[in-house]
Amino acid sequence: MLDRNHNYNYRGRGAGDFISPVVEADMPSACPRLTLSDELPQKTPEQLLAQLPPDLRKRLGAGLAAVRKVEFISPALTKFWGQPISIQGYVALPPGYGRDAVTYPTVFKIGGFGSSMLSASADAAFAQIGMASGKLPPMIWVVLDESSATGTHEFADSVNNGPWGTALTAEFLPWLEGQYRMDGRSGSRFLTGHSSGGWAGLWLQTRYPATFGGVWATSPDPSDFHDFGNVDLYAPSANFYRRDGAEVPAFREGGKVIATNAQFARLETVLGSYGGQFASFEWVFSPRGQDGRPMPLFDRVTGAIDPTVAAYWRSNYDISNRLPRDSATLRNDLDGKIHVVVGGSDTFYLDAPARRLKAVLDQSGARSSFTFVPGRGHFDLYAKGSDSDALTADIAWEMYAVARPGSEQFKRKR
Repeated sequence: MLDRNHNYNYRGRGAGDFISPVVEADMPSACPRLTLSDELPQKTPEQLLAQLPPDLRKRLGAGLAAVRKVEFISPALTKFWGQPISIQGYVALPPGYGRDAVTYPTVFKIGGFGSSMLSASADAAFAQIGMASGKLPPMIWVVLDESSATGTHEFADSVNNGPWGTALTAEFLPWLEGQYRMDGRSGSRFLTGHSSGGWAGLWLQTRYPATFGGVWATSPDPSDFHDFGNVDLYAPSANFYRRDGAEVPAFREGGKVIATNAQFARLETVLGSYGGQFASFEWVFSPRGQDGRPMPLFDRVTGAIDPTVAAYWRSNYDISNRLPRDSATLRNDLDGKIHVVVGGSDTFYLDAPARRLKAVLDQSGARSSFTFVPGRGHFDLYAKGSDSDALTADIAWEMYAVARPGSEQFKRKR
């Protein structure tokens, strides 16, 4: 395979990559000729639908037909990269939209690691279906794509990825509100996302606290780097691979360790030098090295953490460090706006840093909401009974209560 777009480590083979037929040969005596003859096509929503049961295929198809793709070429990102760079996503509109001059609260949903424009279209379609059925309140949903060849850019300004936070808040947001009937008050703009998307939502809410009316982050990536991948990045002689003579666990299931940080990092190194989860963090959080690439947080052979890089991460992107540091300017605009839901047995141990963030907020006296769901992991957090996406509705109605307190026009269907 020829990874023409240099994004194999993020999502595997993709559109524009070339592959050859499989050739059998006796090695090393025979030297096979490999011909890159087939270009992989772009995956389409229709291909996604074809894999689904007929009933779901019909409902999702109707939702996909109703959502709208949005794309905005960012001047700030274009200047940084020297070529046109866009913020992209899909918009789902509430029933009856456009029949009158009514404006609507807006939900900005951010995809997690591994998400793409294809998954964004599906998320928007499910929001469309949910509003049509009354399961979700009438709001405008903007499902944002935060993927790139380097991983997820998290909508954070970065010396490596560029000014994604500035581009979103100063450029994309005013442009989008000029296109749709959005209630432009900050109290009617909300953020949500899962995993890396949850961290991005927390970052945007805490970095631009007066711009958004609240974040509902689910299983967010670590917001306190005293517990990042089960490692205290600031501990003397910290090592990402080993602690107290044992390998540091990275992934658990049913109480059993499935993989370690060292195993994940070595796999990622084989698949490519960027685009994987650990490298993705470095592209967002790390200073730029002399070679023009992000400085690695840890040595990929030994696991030793570079304290200079860890200090840079702490100063610039450790949310739990930033909140008390800047509390005088953040307190009023953040009070009551942070909501976190995480499984008590999160697959990637993300419940621990969430508890640290809660302690920081509690100590500051700021109102916040943290829910630790007993027994739930990273991938079953949204389920309740037979509804695999029940948490989305719970979050949406909490947002709507903030934007439209006391509204009697719409009643939640239970």
